Amino acid sequence: MKTLAQILRTQTNLLLVFLATVGISYAQQDAQYTQYMYNTVSVNPAYAGSRGHLSVAALYRAQWLGLDGAPETQTFNLHSPLGYNGLGGGISVVNDVIGPTAETYIDFDISYTIQLDFDKQLSFGLKPSAHLLNIDFNKLNQFQSGQDDLLQQNIDNKFSPNVGAGVYYHTDKFYAGLSVPRILETTHFESSSLSTAKEEMNWYFISGYVWDLNPDLKFKPAVLSKMVRGAPLQLDLSANFMYSERFVGGVAYRWDAAVSAMAGFHVNEQLMIAMAYDREITELGSTAFNNGSFELILRYDFIGGNRGTLKSPRFF
Repeated sequence: MKTLAQILRTQTNLLLVFLATVGISYAQQDAQYTQYMYNTVSVNPAYAGSRGHLSVAALYRAQWLGLDGAPETQTFNLHSPLGYNGLGGGISVVNDVIGPTAETYIDFDISYTIQLDFDKQLSFGLKPSAHLLNIDFNKLNQFQSGQDDLLQQNIDNKFSPNVGAGVYYHTDKFYAGLSVPRILETTHFESSSLSTAKEEMNWYFISGYVWDLNPDLKFKPAVLSKMVRGAPLQLDLSANFMYSERFVGGVAYRWDAAVSAMAGFHVNEQLMIAMAYDREITELGSTAFNNGSFELILRYDFIGGNRGTLKSPRFF
């Protein structure tokens, strides 16, 4: 006989699968990040090359620790100015796993920057991408195996192309961007009676400003707003401090969803390590199986000997 914990865990798994398969037929959202300010190119292709040098980043996020089938995301990206003046490019790979579903996005970022003034730049970007979808129904905790033949029809590497676009404006202290990483609304399972999943357009608006409180301390409030049809508006507000160009710490609030703590450390001018911890403030956060969400990012900037090669503050 199953214990109460096992039954609840199974129910949670099935609920997550339901949300990941049937529920997304109404509105599917992109992967979620707390440290979006260090991972901007994943949501806005116009950011590619804006740091003025080759920048490489890897991010890992485990959401809702303790829940079976909870979301898990790995992201890798690199971007750099290209040989032609004003042109930037990059590559991003995002692997997003929820229960039995695994989605991989391979993005190619292209940007063109116009110099409006000495410290004002406006960039436009395109993001051609490839999407691979896998669903392994064998990972489901079924009460009676083999009960439904539809749950035996795995989906392996279903390919669909997409394209995104964005615009990004920044000075030495301020930045703002608007983007849609995936414009095409691709439909999955359209030949199956199991479910219909549709990738909706996700609109992102990001902005932030850096204040120099004193020669050693900087303060940066930032906002990310994500809009997708059929889902509530997501609003992320954050406040970070940087001390002595090396230590970063701050807090964030995801509207009606979670509170977060963030900390980062610049090992040197090239390498930065940062992490974040989220705690849900919804009913999901009060369950015994949800231990919050954890995020870790590593970023390496290939900076030359002259700090003047930086085209924007290290804070964004």
